[in-house]
Amino acid sequence: MTLPTDTPHWFTSSHSNNGGNCVEVATNLATTHDVVPVRDTKNPHGPTLHLPTTTYRTFLTGVRGGTFTP
Repeated sequence: MTLPTDTPHWFTSSHSNNGGNCVEVATNLATTHDVVPVRDTKNPHGPTLHLPTTTYRTFLTGVRGGTFTP
């Protein structure tokens, strides 16, 4: 997959409790590149997953629906 040339605008969920087990996403690239980059908050210079927008939406639907539980 080709990396987008636009700069990602990273953010962490407002539901994060800042316990260090968080991910950051850059949804600003979804419209222009059909991709949502995801990275580990603790390692911002480490690897980044580039999820297709539909995959990211499916993941969010699962989280909101309780599919992923601790």
